[in-house]
Amino acid sequence: MRIDDEIQSTNFEDNYHKAAINIAYTAGWLSNYFRIYFDKYNITQQQFNILRILRGQYPKPATINLLKERMVDKMSDASRIVDRLIQKELVSRCTNNKDRRAVDIRITEMGLQILSKMDNEFKAKDILKGNLSEEDAAVLSDLLDKLRG
Repeated sequence: MRIDDEIQSTNFEDNYHKAAINIAYTAGWLSNYFRIYFDKYNITQQQFNILRILRGQYPKPATINLLKERMVDKMSDASRIVDRLIQKELVSRCTNNKDRRAVDIRITEMGLQILSKMDNEFKAKDILKGNLSEEDAAVLSDLLDKLRG
């Protein structure tokens, strides 16, 4: 559906304004779609992001700073998110052997199992392929990269 119809407005300053509104609206739309999926596993989108980063590091640990650098949502409080994942037993924390001031974060076997289940149940293309061809998705991704410079 066109952004004009979704927000019931055609009062855009120009196409740049319309594109910015459309990107923000679509980000919210995707977030709401994903939230339903994440709720099934009692995790948030930010927790999912950290679990995926840690799985990519596995079996090596990560630091809070590394997680902050790689997170999609740079405004997230990575320390607090890790604390919640520790409570859920999806990640573990231990002191770094080389630097006692640093803390190592690792995904647990339980965290790996949940991600594996999620991988089998949901693919990003499942939401996109209904309206975009693979070529369209590549063009969209390239345009978004271009937008960010």
